Amino acid sequence: MSTRGSFHTLDKDLRSISNAEVAQQHAFQPVWRLGLGVLILVVGVIVIMHAAGASRGTVSIGAGLIVAGWLGVAIGSNDVANSLGPAVGAGAIRVLPGLLLAAGAGIAGAVLAGGAVTERLAAGIYDPSALVEGARGQLVMVSALIAAASWITLASGIGLPVSTSHSIVGGIAGGSAAAAGLSGVAWPMLGAITLVWMLTPVLAGLLAGLLLVAMRRHVVDVADRARAARRVVPAMVGLMSALFAAFVTRLAWQGDALVPVEIAAATITGAVAFALTRRSVRAEIRRNPDKPSVKRLLRPALVLAVAIMAFAHGANDVGNIAGPLSVITASSGFGIGATPMAVLLGGGLAIATGTLLFGRRLVTLVGSGITRLNAGRAFCVSLATALTVLTAASLGLPVSTTHVAVGGIFGVGFAREWVDRRRSRKREALPEEEIRRRILIRRSHVATITVAWLVTVPVTAAISALVSSLLLFGIGS
Repeated sequence: MSTRGSFHTLDKDLRSISNAEVAQQHAFQPVWRLGLGVLILVVGVIVIMHAAGASRGTVSIGAGLIVAGWLGVAIGSNDVANSLGPAVGAGAIRVLPGLLLAAGAGIAGAVLAGGAVTERLAAGIYDPSALVEGARGQLVMVSALIAAASWITLASGIGLPVSTSHSIVGGIAGGSAAAAGLSGVAWPMLGAITLVWMLTPVLAGLLAGLLLVAMRRHVVDVADRARAARRVVPAMVGLMSALFAAFVTRLAWQGDALVPVEIAAATITGAVAFALTRRSVRAEIRRNPDKPSVKRLLRPALVLAVAIMAFAHGANDVGNIAGPLSVITASSGFGIGATPMAVLLGGGLAIATGTLLFGRRLVTLVGSGITRLNAGRAFCVSLATALTVLTAASLGLPVSTTHVAVGGIFGVGFAREWVDRRRSRKREALPEEEIRRRILIRRSHVATITVAWLVTVPVTAAISALVSSLLLFGIGS
């Protein structure tokens, strides 16, 4: 294997991410235009309802529902490629069934596992007691939603990849500071969330790298790939399915007999997944017994990764909608910090609507031959991202799915280079200019994420503080 061929994989995958971001900007144009219309509509609603003498709570609910609905559509349309793009690109699933699977799994994740992040955003970033009086908390959350929508719309227009989770966190912090002073912001929790933002891409990279090393060692690089695939792939998919079924059952089951039901669900799901995967693997081996395609062998695993990734995405990102809405709807008797099923379901449906209405164009572009990742690496990245995001969501810590996925890309790239270096220790060194070029490519991706992260929180905080001040002044305290 040539020097150039063995070391270019990470950079090729990073170029794929760059191409995907460009495709994302083009595919997101309809939603971006819709966002401009929504912002104009919200301003009109606030002015008209205030002029008509509507109460603050009514104004807040009307404006909040409109902005939250658009954010849900934007989240569903913009992030579906993270979960579905690799599987479509590898031919594991068609676009329409994949969109339906992602939408359904996203709704399930929002309803079953979205409560922790929702509660954190509803009452964990600020002191609710400092804002409840005079229903200021409602206006703060409306300000946070407007700030996030404004920044995402602007950033999408100029091509800067930003995170909805980061935008909402910054918006809540800025609005709370404007309404209750700096002491109203829970700075320790804000610091903990920031630390998680930095750690999760690293953790996803480590996990994705370990998965890649294990897959290459036990399936891809063995002498008898067919025999190894028959032994490893069905067992891997069955185990993943069983663990995921047990996790979902634990979230959904409210009865006393949790453990027996959990074991039964895991056993049945794992057995079915094992049998279906073994059938698929045997069919591919019969088709090409000498050297079966890794892409075809991993089709069942990629489809499963779509479901787990979409579930994790719904669990994490629904809080960006349901958290503020649970505060805005407090006047209806829900109460601050509550996560009523209706709010979680509504947020999940909004995300699913964006996935179904606008996701096809983006997934088709990202899943094309230009931007898709290798099937094995895509599986490692998808599974590592899903597990990392799902773990953070279960702890109530909102993270950026895209940033975590890029961390996984780095992880599989470095792991592959490490394996290749160990295999051929005597390989000649890369030219100095080539090393410098690759370093620049990798630094550029880290810089893009870092800038988007560093800019998003202060910008959305400033916008939210301004909007909060205007609303408090205009509608009264």
